[in-house]
Amino acid sequence: MAKKLWLILALVLTLSMVLTSCGGGQPVSPAGGQPAGSAGAITLNGAGATFPLPVYTEWIQMYKAVQPDVTLNYQGIGSGGGQKAILDGTVDFAGSDSLLKDDQYAQMPDLQMLPMLAGAVVPIYNVPGVDDLVLDGPTLVDIFMAKITNWNDPAIAALNPDAQLPDAPIVVAHRSDGSGTTEIFTSYLGAVSQEWTDNVGVGKAVEWPADANGQGVGGKGNPGVAQAVQSTPNSIGYVELAYAKSNGITFADMINAAGNRVTANAETMQDAMAAFADAFSDRLTAKIVNAPGEKSWPIMGYTYMIIHMQENQDCAKTKALLDYIQWAISDPAAAQKAADLGYATLPDAVRDLVMAKLQEVQCNGQKVLP
Repeated sequence: MAKKLWLILALVLTLSMVLTSCGGGQPVSPAGGQPAGSAGAITLNGAGATFPLPVYTEWIQMYKAVQPDVTLNYQGIGSGGGQKAILDGTVDFAGSDSLLKDDQYAQMPDLQMLPMLAGAVVPIYNVPGVDDLVLDGPTLVDIFMAKITNWNDPAIAALNPDAQLPDAPIVVAHRSDGSGTTEIFTSYLGAVSQEWTDNVGVGKAVEWPADANGQGVGGKGNPGVAQAVQSTPNSIGYVELAYAKSNGITFADMINAAGNRVTANAETMQDAMAAFADAFSDRLTAKIVNAPGEKSWPIMGYTYMIIHMQENQDCAKTKALLDYIQWAISDPAAAQKAADLGYATLPDAVRDLVMAKLQEVQCNGQKVLP
């Protein structure tokens, strides 16, 4: 009897060893997909500009169907916050409409800005009874310099002869956080006014003259500026076109550098991009404000993704990020979603520059993409 029991135990042990050697003992995920503890699931974290937040949010959802094992997270904390986050090493990529400074490149030489989309910044306003407003560069400068302080000022009235402009003080809403949207907007104001450049300046954050005379109000992010304008009669501010469109916010037309009245839309954005097609620096950055084209919307900017060109980490994670970027700038459905939200997608020549740069990314000393 004892002999038979030992034979049975030996057979069970042998069968167990065979199953284990064939992988039968490897745990599987509850969904029956990747084995538990495998490297299949990848999470990529990003933060930064609110300018591209609407389209990045949509793209992340769309990409889940393309690569179910890749989870992307993006927080809209402003371009300044995104730049700080990637310098501090707390994110895998950053979003920024504002260009990195020389001292930031010196701190981390492998940082690379990649243009992802272009978008328009628009002057939003809340003037009761006025739903068709046009402004030009000098007038917009004087409003934000607090030299024009009333809505019925002759300069505004001359541009809008049919509007019933109120005899009311102008409340100027602006970003209170470091913002690439502010950099694009102030770059335009500086492009049309040397006085603005000399006395106020261009950047992610400036000292707003309207604050000094008590007619300025700050808001965090595009939502903060939009809320300030929508809740304050006789106010004006600035947000990106995509945000204005998605939230039904009224925005003004502009007189462009060619002297034509234009509205912010796909056609006028593409015209502005075409006017600066050869303007990219070696760092793949370009300013596209005050374009000379006949139809160009004048307040434009690229929004960038900031990545590392030299990674020393999990190379599967690096490749997952590069794959996502390639998809975002080349997939027809991604492009259509961006256009629907009010963004301008990259011209072919610019897309080629980005694709070529992605081929140069290395992980642990080896190129990541084939």
